[in-house]
Amino acid sequence: MSISNTATAIDHAPADPRRKVKALSKRRRKIQNALVAYTFIAPNFIGFAVFTLGPIAFAFALAFMHWDGSNAITFAGLDNFWRLFEDKAFIAAFWNTIVYTVVSVPATLLCALGLAILLNQKIFGRDFFRTAMFFPYVASLVAVAVVWNMIFNPEMGPVNMILYTLGLDPKDMPGWAADRHWAMVTVVLFGIWKSMGYYMVIYLAGLQGINSELYEAADLDGANSWQKFIYVTVPQLAPTTFFVTVMLTIQSFKVFDQVYMITQGGPGTSTLVLVYHIYNEAFISWDLGYSSMIALVLFFLVLAVTVIQFRRQRED
Repeated sequence: MSISNTATAIDHAPADPRRKVKALSKRRRKIQNALVAYTFIAPNFIGFAVFTLGPIAFAFALAFMHWDGSNAITFAGLDNFWRLFEDKAFIAAFWNTIVYTVVSVPATLLCALGLAILLNQKIFGRDFFRTAMFFPYVASLVAVAVVWNMIFNPEMGPVNMILYTLGLDPKDMPGWAADRHWAMVTVVLFGIWKSMGYYMVIYLAGLQGINSELYEAADLDGANSWQKFIYVTVPQLAPTTFFVTVMLTIQSFKVFDQVYMITQGGPGTSTLVLVYHIYNEAFISWDLGYSSMIALVLFFLVLAVTVIQFRRQRED
């Protein structure tokens, strides 16, 4: 009985006040650390909420409205959505964006990878060529576009002059940006040339992160250069390639600047893309509701493609 009474007394004894103080001080320390962390995050988050998250939410709501920027906003329901199927410019822009993405993404990826492999070797002037290849990415778009238009000028551009020297008939000369059949080719070539230097740098980082012992083991097994590339380099660069593919896909779907500077969506609608069509509807026609609906379609299109890419990467 005495033992049980003692145990009961111990169970009902008041908790040590020092433990309470320690628990409270520990909780306060956690709260203070969290407040410090949120203090550092707050400026960036506030900027993101005001300048990115807020406009996105407003654009989503505006997609179901009629608004010209000056008169009152009126509810449109699904009118803007059904209008998409009757808008020939939207249909042309949609398919042009798909074509641009399908062509430019693998071409840019292959060019960037090829340059990275070449400039990862010990060749003369390697640092200079790396800088030269990266320069188009950081150069002024306006200046670069002007030079590009001069180079691909149908009448006096150096490219057509070289083709003429090689024996091509003047009647068969490509019109480049002035020809509806060649305008998209011009835009794609410009996009590849401007972007491949940046992704080359990313691939260079990936190549330099590959363990050299893998290549030594391949040499011992008698592998040639192509086999080492296929069975060592490509698998080791898989995460880098996935990242480059996702970034290139998103970049291609939202292409605007080079179209604006080189062709303005023409001739006709041959190079009209979705973002340029959004620009026309929003800031030329001032149909902000309809332009927001196009932006909403573009958002879900990019989201769907990105989710598919992530799922395939997870399965692989």
